[in-house]
Amino acid sequence: MSDTTTRALALLNLLQTHRHWPGTELAMRLGVTERTVRRDVDRLRDLGYRVESTPGVAGGYRLEAGSAVPPLLLTDDEAVTMAIGLRVAATQQLVGGPEVTLTALAKLEQVLPSDLRRRVNALAASVHPAQIGNAPAVSPVVLGELALASRDRERVRLRYTDRHDVESVRRVEPHSLSSAGRNWYLLCWDLDRDDWRTFRVDRIESVEHTRVLFDPRDISEEEVAERVLLASSWSPQKLEADVVMDLPLDQMDQYFGVWAQGATAHDETHTRWPIGGSDWRETLYGMLWIPAGIEYTTDFPEPYRAELRESLERALRALDAPPPAARR
Repeated sequence: MSDTTTRALALLNLLQTHRHWPGTELAMRLGVTERTVRRDVDRLRDLGYRVESTPGVAGGYRLEAGSAVPPLLLTDDEAVTMAIGLRVAATQQLVGGPEVTLTALAKLEQVLPSDLRRRVNALAASVHPAQIGNAPAVSPVVLGELALASRDRERVRLRYTDRHDVESVRRVEPHSLSSAGRNWYLLCWDLDRDDWRTFRVDRIESVEHTRVLFDPRDISEEEVAERVLLASSWSPQKLEADVVMDLPLDQMDQYFGVWAQGATAHDETHTRWPIGGSDWRETLYGMLWIPAGIEYTTDFPEPYRAELRESLERALRALDAPPPAARR
């Protein structure tokens, strides 16, 4: 393989790993001049790759979608990861059914060398996808666009419908995609709310790219997991109630962190916080997290209110009674 061909393939590999590359950085990575980069870009265009160029100091190159799918360059690890991902995706409830995923998987595995195919078989055997059941269908187009925007740190506009069927357009900086329970979730920075938000992907109708890049904001993996867990548990419960605690909203936010989501200011000195669960025991667990010494009221409904009262009265009697004799 000639040096020119090798360099063009290296350039293509770089263009496939990021949405936008400054010409100076491509030249530095390839160890050539910017003029040589321009010639290699022209060679890729002759081969059917649509490479868009932008002039100016902040100019550069990006690989655009074309009228046909050109050959992709994949490393061994990328090919194995893609094959395993397609196997998992074939079991999920994506729009269009598993047939499209399976045909893509067949085409990929057909060209895998035997040693890579063995790796796929060995690794896939240990991957257990979540059971989707009757989960809402997720558009693979939306999922793919969000994955690209998260990878490239590109701001996007989402057309989103919340759980109350209210539609809105949200300007966000995507951070990551996660699956939890039966749904996919997008964790992002909401530019209009100036805070982190978690959106269910099946409620996102469309994604509009802005081509505006952003610097990623600091957030720990622990907080990411906690926010996704909170979002996945935020669904209608058999038992729902409100707690109004003697604590201003800003202090409540500081104490509860991400679990303050849904709380609102009742007045200047009190916060209203929704709680819920499958029964009164789960709801009581939420109330037990209210800070010590903070008084509160609740609209806990009947008959659960009576059941909770009876259980608490028994617990108080048990605490007031002498402890049982020690076993001999």
